[in-house]
Amino acid sequence: MLRKMGEAVARVARKVNETVESGSDTLELRLEGNFLHRLPNEVSTLQHLKAIDLSRNQFHDFPEQLTTLPALENINLEENEIVDVPVEKLAAMPALHLINLRFNPLNAEVRVIAPPLIKFNMLMSPEGARAPPP
Repeated sequence: MLRKMGEAVARVARKVNETVESGSDTLELRLEGNFLHRLPNEVSTLQHLKAIDLSRNQFHDFPEQLTTLPALENINLEENEIVDVPVEKLAAMPALHLINLRFNPLNAEVRVIAPPLIKFNMLMSPEGARAPPP
């Protein structure tokens, strides 16, 4: 398990470094299925990032550095372990169109508070739903 985690961290570090070095040409960052539980701080420098795929990882906390990215339009956090979401910060994101939170154990407060505050699509599974087996 630790070896898998080390390999995943190395892949993510390479991918983020490549993305940062390429500058504004990069519009999408795909880090799905890498056993991640947090993002490197360097992600905050990706001011032109339009889409990020963090699905099928191990996030327990919403990666709040994403809320500082002004061009971000799509966030995919499907199949993680996220319970709480910074709804107010997400609502203030100017370009955000879609956030996929399906198959996360979101708390009831997020499910109730989010819809009236947001002007983007928030995809959520029914409470208690489980992801299909791979």
